Amino acid sequence: MSDQHQLVKSKQRVADHGEVFTPEWMVNDMLDLVKGESERIDARVLEPACGEGAFLQEVLRRKLTTVQTRYGRSDFERRNYGLLALMSTYGIELLEDNAQICRDNLLNIFASFIGDDDAPVWIEAARVILGINIVQADALTMKLPSGEALTFTEWGYLGAGKFQRRDFKYQNLTKRADLGEDTLFEGMEIDEIFQPETSFPPMTAAEIAKRAGETA
Repeated sequence: MSDQHQLVKSKQRVADHGEVFTPEWMVNDMLDLVKGESERIDARVLEPACGEGAFLQEVLRRKLTTVQTRYGRSDFERRNYGLLALMSTYGIELLEDNAQICRDNLLNIFASFIGDDDAPVWIEAARVILGINIVQADALTMKLPSGEALTFTEWGYLGAGKFQRRDFKYQNLTKRADLGEDTLFEGMEIDEIFQPETSFPPMTAAEIAKRAGETA
């Protein structure tokens, strides 16, 4: 495939949506500028206008390499931390087909990492997470096609195979910069300022997988 085909699907899509894809070499050069963060397992990475997930794919590969290095001797920890690496990877994409391709690309990377044993549970859990984390929406207005405000899902690993999910409104999280130094809120913890819209009980990968097919 030529570089031109890698960068553009069609001239009409460029004209209608400004759609241009970033080549792999450029993705890696840019991520190397923040190498530590791009390889940290729980670093929350959001790519607005993610397209097919060029940046997110490479970020996930880097995170999973870190997981393998640290937890490769334990299948239990390797898989749970691998799921955490996926959980902390987010994308917003305007076009529905691109959003689905992005989810599929990330799922394939995760599936290759997990391996065959007990794969269905882990793959279904990953599919649920990607359906939540990779959203079709407008990153400028922070709204879904329905006009509803975007919701941001924060995932955390509690240890012992248990994960915590909390949902926040994107529009509230973007106000964080207004609550930093030299404000009345500078001495407060983030959890004191931002309250989730919804908190879920701790869940295992198997319990997350059971949500497949449900509305997130």
